[in-house]
Amino acid sequence: MASVATATQSNLAHAAPDQPAKGTVVLRGVTKRFGETIAVDSVDLTVPGGSYVVLLGPSGCGKTTLLRMIGGHERIDAGEFLLDGVNTNDVPPARRDISTVFQHYGLFPHKSVRDNVEFGLKMRGQSKEARRKRADEALAFLDLTAYADRKPRQLSGGQQQRVALARALVTEPTVLLLDEPLGDLDRLLQLRMRVELRALQRRLRITFIHVTHNQEEALAIADQIVVMQDGRIQQVGRPQEVYTRPANLFTSGFMGDNNVMPGRVSATEDGQVWIEADGLTLLARHAGLSLGQAMHASVRASAIVAQPMTAEGVAAPDDGPNQATATLVFLEYLGDVVKLHCRLANGQMMTAKQAERERSWSGLAEGEPVRLSWGIDDVQLLLG
Repeated sequence: MASVATATQSNLAHAAPDQPAKGTVVLRGVTKRFGETIAVDSVDLTVPGGSYVVLLGPSGCGKTTLLRMIGGHERIDAGEFLLDGVNTNDVPPARRDISTVFQHYGLFPHKSVRDNVEFGLKMRGQSKEARRKRADEALAFLDLTAYADRKPRQLSGGQQQRVALARALVTEPTVLLLDEPLGDLDRLLQLRMRVELRALQRRLRITFIHVTHNQEEALAIADQIVVMQDGRIQQVGRPQEVYTRPANLFTSGFMGDNNVMPGRVSATEDGQVWIEADGLTLLARHAGLSLGQAMHASVRASAIVAQPMTAEGVAAPDDGPNQATATLVFLEYLGDVVKLHCRLANGQMMTAKQAERERSWSGLAEGEPVRLSWGIDDVQLLLG
């Protein structure tokens, strides 16, 4: 199967390299209520035209409701939605220059693949000849020509998803909305389709806004991640920024593999602070903190080095910061990485993560003591 990155050239609309991309989305104080429940709470967000943005958060955080308001499938109760500078609050979905790929695709089971792709054009009143030509171009673009006369049930999950994409793209939108587009696919197909979606967006240079609860998926494909919880935005940033520098306690916990510990400032000197966290001493870089100030310290699992503590091995740690003695409770082999679940003397669990190929973990045994250590720049302080 050809990928969309090398698929047949078509007349699908996409910006020329020397033209500014359209599809800039601006939300100002956007709110949605369902009875007494506030699903989206005064959200401010700017999505640059031609970017791939992922709305990320747990179930019920408001991300899908926000997506549906952008698409016109839910009415905005308060606030303003601008598309390329034009207020679009009251514009019906069919006139928004926005297309949506729903989680379960919404394909008509009794229609052929070609008829499914033509449907949006038919609703816009295009002639049979015109819509057939454009549908065939979209099918060729997504390497679906051979399946044009099949019914959706005769296709694989990945093929059905590409039909849904063709149907959305044939109307030449400036913004494409994707609601959990990979949720119904198996793991291997998810990995492949992530590449396909990213390549498609770069080729078309239109705005993609993608909803998911999968952190790995968001990190893999996004130009910008919008982390949401309780109807509010918690952090907006590039994937590396959101993962390595979480803005608050929720983001740190939700992005996974972060060891979060409550503590207080015990000393400060020249932009460095010492944090006492239930028997551990952590050293971090931070200015403007006062003695006794409460906070949480976050250390990524991948930043922690775990070493065996045997008679022939590593000596016991000294009393310095950013190290601890622990017991290896469970070694979790995941193929390319290995997770080490360790219990500290105070009973708290700490997770370290190492690349499988490094093999440094091979000398570690469950039930044995290990030495954990990490650097000063690996400690992120979360205030409040």
